[in-house]
Amino acid sequence: MADFAARRRTMVDTQIRPSDVTSFPILDAMLSVPREAFVPGGMRDLAYVGGPVPLSAGRQLMEPRTIAKMLAALKVTPSDLVLEIAPGMGYTTALLARMAEAVVAVEEDEGLAREAEAALSAHDIHNAAVLTGPMAAGSPRNGPYDAIVVFAGVEEIPPALIDQLKEGGRIAAVFMQGALGEMRLGHKVHGAVSWRMEFNATAPVLPGFARVPGFVF
Repeated sequence: MADFAARRRTMVDTQIRPSDVTSFPILDAMLSVPREAFVPGGMRDLAYVGGPVPLSAGRQLMEPRTIAKMLAALKVTPSDLVLEIAPGMGYTTALLARMAEAVVAVEEDEGLAREAEAALSAHDIHNAAVLTGPMAAGSPRNGPYDAIVVFAGVEEIPPALIDQLKEGGRIAAVFMQGALGEMRLGHKVHGAVSWRMEFNATAPVLPGFARVPGFVF
C-alpha cells in the first residue's frame, strides 16, 4: 500500500520549500490535506508528482508548487471569506478551508462538483461550500469577498467577479497568452483592480474566461 503521508512530506520538502514558500499555514495545510483523495481513483499514484493531474476533459489539478506560490501571494488570513472559482474535485478548496474563515467554491462541471462535495464532507471540512453554476458568474449572493482565486488559466477576468471583490481585496489567477502564462495578483482600489506579475505559470484556460474578440470592421 502506498504511503501517501510520506509522499506529502516529500512533496513539501522537495517541491514547496525550495520554491521559497515558508508560510506555516500553507505548509501545514499541504502536509495535512490528502491530495490523493481529491483526484480520480486511477490517478492517485500521480497525486504527488511535480506536475498537474488530469481531472476531466480539459481540466486539471495544478502542480503543488504553483498552488503553494499562489497561496503565498494571496496571503489568506483566518478572517477571510474566499471565493474560489473552478475547484475541480476540491483539493484547493480544502487547503483554503484550513487557512480562511470560510470558502465559497463555484464549479460548473456537475460531476466534479459532486466529487468535491463528497471529498470535503469525508474529511470533515465544514467551512467550505461547493456551488454548481457558471464559474464566470461567481456567487454574488454570498459576497463580497476578501479574496478571489482561480487555480486555472484565464485570458481575462469577467467584470462580475471583480464586482464581488471587497474594496482592498485580493484576486489571483494564471493569465495565459498563447502557450505562455504568468500568475498575477490584483488588489482592488477605488473600485478597480491593479495587477502585478508574480511568477511564470501555465494552465488550461477555463470555459468562460477566454478573451472575447473585439469587433473588426
